[in-house]
Amino acid sequence: MPTRTRSLGALDLSTRLWWRVTGTRVDLTGGSRWLAAPHNERGEVGDDWLHALDRRGLVRPRSADHGLIDRVDLLDGPEFESAGIDPLVRDFYEHTAAWRMEVWSQWNPLFAPGGALVTRVFGRRIQQLALPISPMSVSRGMTSGVHVIDTPDGRRDGAAWLRTLRSDRSPVYSGFYQVAAPGDAVQPHVKVTFPLEEGNVQVFLTPRLGDDGSLWLHSRSRTHGADGAYVTARVRNRWYAAMLPLHETFHVFVDDEGVLRTDHHLRVFGRLALRLHYRLDRTGH
Repeated sequence: MPTRTRSLGALDLSTRLWWRVTGTRVDLTGGSRWLAAPHNERGEVGDDWLHALDRRGLVRPRSADHGLIDRVDLLDGPEFESAGIDPLVRDFYEHTAAWRMEVWSQWNPLFAPGGALVTRVFGRRIQQLALPISPMSVSRGMTSGVHVIDTPDGRRDGAAWLRTLRSDRSPVYSGFYQVAAPGDAVQPHVKVTFPLEEGNVQVFLTPRLGDDGSLWLHSRSRTHGADGAYVTARVRNRWYAAMLPLHETFHVFVDDEGVLRTDHHLRVFGRLALRLHYRLDRTGH
């Protein structure tokens, strides 16, 4: 095995050991079932987790009609009512594969070096969470592939969203989207899982309806069992979980010219680290 490969493998293992020390042991089949989510096996990267599900016959044939969420009203609860949502916002989430996106990015200069390091050491190598560093890298937009995934008994489980840079076809992330609730919460959330080797990063986003029919999604809590970002890691067949100091806000809205747009803010330890802006255009019928 090449020295570099062994070194990077040791780095990945040490990362999982870190989460074992700083996290809490969890039972993904019991009280922490809400943290159960796809992950890659040892040596797998990117969307290998999706290929494994496909071999089991759980991935539906691709369709231009597939969306990240089957129906937006599945998010209805005591803190959110979808009836007032703008039809374009609803259409994007229910028929995501029919939309094309253009992206702009801007890093806080204080966080840009750290973001570049994480992307180069981890993101590009494992083909996951490779956030764009240079604004020019997203100048040609991103490709978007949606794959609906079923449970073994034939019910819809969620949808995989695979995104790559159009400029060089490099993977940005493969995320698994579900409607789920963290902890004992009653309000349904948007749950996004980013599978990693023997673990994953999960984000639970609380939906809110704007006065203009826009959709707000927040992950701002620092309390385990509430919305926010979590990491899980498997060490010797035992699972550990911890909250991450990452907080996100998405605002999906229709501008004055009838164009669907999204503002995405990523904060680290409460400081704004990265801003992304998306222009979304429907291309399918």
